[in-house]
Amino acid sequence: MGFITIDQEKCNQDSICVAECPALVILMDPEGNYPIPAPEFNDYCLKCGHCVCVCPTGALSLDWLGPEDCVSIKQELSVTVEQAEQFLCGRRSIRVFKEKTVPRNILEKLLEIACCAPSAKNQQPWHWVVVQEPHGVRRLAGMVIDWMRIIIQKSPEAAELMGFTRNVVAWDKGYESICRGAPHVIVAHADKNWGFGSEDCALALSLLDLYATSIGLGACWGGYFYKAVNAYAPLFEALGLPSDHLAFGAIMIGHPKFKYHRIPIRNRPRATWK
Repeated sequence: MGFITIDQEKCNQDSICVAECPALVILMDPEGNYPIPAPEFNDYCLKCGHCVCVCPTGALSLDWLGPEDCVSIKQELSVTVEQAEQFLCGRRSIRVFKEKTVPRNILEKLLEIACCAPSAKNQQPWHWVVVQEPHGVRRLAGMVIDWMRIIIQKSPEAAELMGFTRNVVAWDKGYESICRGAPHVIVAHADKNWGFGSEDCALALSLLDLYATSIGLGACWGGYFYKAVNAYAPLFEALGLPSDHLAFGAIMIGHPKFKYHRIPIRNRPRATWK
């Protein structure tokens, strides 16, 4: 039985890895009192790496991950409570962008950070389409408008309720309110048969959004855009999504034209305590 290797000189036999394993597939050997894989380890291990990362002495390695493969957490980089509160509450949806593109290596870094998001059973189901060129974003935004025109003809009352009519009128007057002139759009998509695609992709996009803010970029969730992807076949095909996938979110990325100086008031939590 492989899968786990224990450096017995480092292991302090504290059982932290056993307690932390979400799949409950690590046991303490009753004879040697060192961690061992359960018989069903290979069938149920989530490959989350928790056991490697939580071990205080770096004694545990998996056959695919060791302590040396992981990035050490630097306590001196931890943010204070006040810094975290200001950052999270100060995050804004950016809808006015500079006419300036973001370098590809930065866009790649956004995706790298997004892929650190939690996901159900650690499936990491997300796939990405990055629209790199501003003219490509504009062309796809025009396809969203084409879809809205169809809905206006078929269901004018519903279209009015969802703001489609106003967006089409703005487009015809030369104002692009779908992607707001952002130079880039990133679409998250996943297998439509995976039951947690919506939640998993939303979590990944949230990390992308927050990291973009942390490095001075602006981001805004593209609700009209991603809804149109799943509803309008020409747009779905233009993005090249697999036929068995759905788009679960889209986000506009660029350099914010203006800087915010204050944090607005929000509604108090509506919570029921039991």
